[in-house]
Amino acid sequence: MKIRTANFSDASAIAAIYAHYVHRTAITFVAEAPTAADFVSRLSDPRYPFLVAEKNDRVVGYAYASMFRTKAAYRWDVELSIYLAPGIEGEGIGSLLMEGILSAVEKQGYLNAYSCITLPNERSVNLHKKFGFEELGRFPRSGYKMGKWHDVIWMGKNLMTSDDEPEEPRLLT
Repeated sequence: MKIRTANFSDASAIAAIYAHYVHRTAITFVAEAPTAADFVSRLSDPRYPFLVAEKNDRVVGYAYASMFRTKAAYRWDVELSIYLAPGIEGEGIGSLLMEGILSAVEKQGYLNAYSCITLPNERSVNLHKKFGFEELGRFPRSGYKMGKWHDVIWMGKNLMTSDDEPEEPRLLT
């Protein structure tokens, strides 16, 4: 098992993993699966890390950080996402990805990490709790997919504390 920075050649595998969640679950509210080209665009943003888990030379999961909100005051916050290939759950890969992505955003100087989780999703909730995330809010019946309404929760973790204006987050090098 290897966790590494994603590269453009991983985009098709990443898109295939995500397509499963788009078409077969309510875990994401996305209706149209992004293409490999869409993921290449995400991989190109030097502000946010994008990691993959590789097992036997195959991408079996990924984690990435993205912009939390567009307003300038939120620039020290990130939203995290983790997805695993179907059938790979329960092997500790999600934990390895979470360790990696949290380490990366902390090194860049981000102060808060957030995740939005569609319920039910006990595995994701437990993974976030394991890493110190707390439930910050619940939005009942906020998304309709796969024939029913779903609640979502936002979970968050403070990565660093600063009472003064912090340094700007660093770009990936």
